[in-house]
Amino acid sequence: MSSRMFQGVVLQMKDNISRTVGVVDAEGIVVACSELTCIGEHWSGAVNAINGADNGLARYEGKTFKPLVGWGAQFDYAAFVKGEDEMAASLCAMAVVAFNGAKTYYEEKHDKATFVKNIISDNILLGDVYTQAKELHFVSEVPRAAFLVRQLGPADVSVIDVIQNLFPDKQSDFVISINETDVALIKQLSEGADSKELGKIAKQIVTAVTQELGVKVVIGIGTIVPHIRDLARAYKEAGVAIDVGKVFDTEKTVINYENLGIGRLIYQLPTILCQMFLQEVFKKSEVKVWVCRNCGHIVVGTASPEVCPACAHPQAYFEAVIPAFHSASTLCRICRATFFGVIPSLPSGSILFASSVEVPINSLRESISAERRNTILPSNSAGC
Repeated sequence: MSSRMFQGVVLQMKDNISRTVGVVDAEGIVVACSELTCIGEHWSGAVNAINGADNGLARYEGKTFKPLVGWGAQFDYAAFVKGEDEMAASLCAMAVVAFNGAKTYYEEKHDKATFVKNIISDNILLGDVYTQAKELHFVSEVPRAAFLVRQLGPADVSVIDVIQNLFPDKQSDFVISINETDVALIKQLSEGADSKELGKIAKQIVTAVTQELGVKVVIGIGTIVPHIRDLARAYKEAGVAIDVGKVFDTEKTVINYENLGIGRLIYQLPTILCQMFLQEVFKKSEVKVWVCRNCGHIVVGTASPEVCPACAHPQAYFEAVIPAFHSASTLCRICRATFFGVIPSLPSGSILFASSVEVPINSLRESISAERRNTILPSNSAGC
C-alpha cells in the first residue's frame, strides 16, 4: 500500500482538523501524519493496544487509534488522532471512513490480490483483465490452481492468517477472504504440476488449520489453468467439488474436481432433476441391489442402508446396481425372493446373483475366475 495515498488524504484533512491525524501500519510505523516529523517513527506499543481493543477503539500515549478494514484477524493499517477524549474518538472514526475509501480505490487500481479476487468473482470484464494485468505487471500465462477452504464449524477469522503464513509470497500466491467461512487460495504452480501436487498442498492446509486452530475444514480443488482468464472457472470448480462432495464423499476433507466422476455431471443438472436423481437412487420403492463402493458389500432392498454393515461407511458410498439385461435369475426356495442379473460392470470384489435354475441356497455358492464378470454368489438370501 502506498504511503503517498494516505498522506494525500491526511493533507486534505489537516486544513479542517485542529488535531494531529495520521496512519500507522501493522508494525506500528507511522506511514502518514499531519505532523511530518512523526513519519517513520515506530510505536510498537500501539500495535498491542490496537490488537487488544474490544470495541475497535484503542488509546495509547495520548492518542486514539482505530483500525482500517482488513482481510485478516490482525489489522493492516490504523488511523490515529491526538487526544483520548470523545472528540478524538469521533474524529478518528471519521478519518477511518476517509482512509477506507481511499484504500479501496487504491486496491482496485493497484493491488494484485484485489485484481485476482475480482477475476474469480466475475467482477471484471474480460477485456479489462488483460489491461489491468499489464498495468500491474501481473504474469498472465503461468499454471495456477484454485483452492476453496470452507470451515465446517464455527467460523474463525484466524484461518486466513494461518493459510497466509503457509504461502507468504504475496506476488505469486493469493489468499483471499470470500466470506466468514470461505477462504480462497490462488496458487502459482511449477510447470508439469499434477493433481497429486495439488492434493499435497491441500492436505498441508488441512493439517495446519486443524493443528493450530482446531478448526475442521473441507477443501475443494479446481483444475489447473494456464491463464488468469480461466481462474474464475477453476474457482467455481473448487466450489462444485465441495458441494458434490457433501453428497457423494461425506468423509473426505480434500475433494478434487477432476475426481468427481458422475457426480460432476449430476450437479450440472437443474436442481429439480438433481433431487429426482437422489430420490431415484436412495429412496426408490422397488427392490434394488446396492453395492458399497468401499468394500463391495451387497445389500438388497428398496433403499440403501444409512451405514454399511461391513465397513461402517456412510450411505453415500452405496450405489444402485441396475441390471443391464435380465438373462438370469436366482430364486430362494425358503422365502421365494428373486434376484436378477447378469451385471457385467460390477467392480472387482463385488457379488453377483446369477443362476438360471431353482436350487437350494447352499448350492448357489459358485466360485469362478477373478475377472469382473465372474464373482461369488451370496451364502444367504436377502429375503430370508
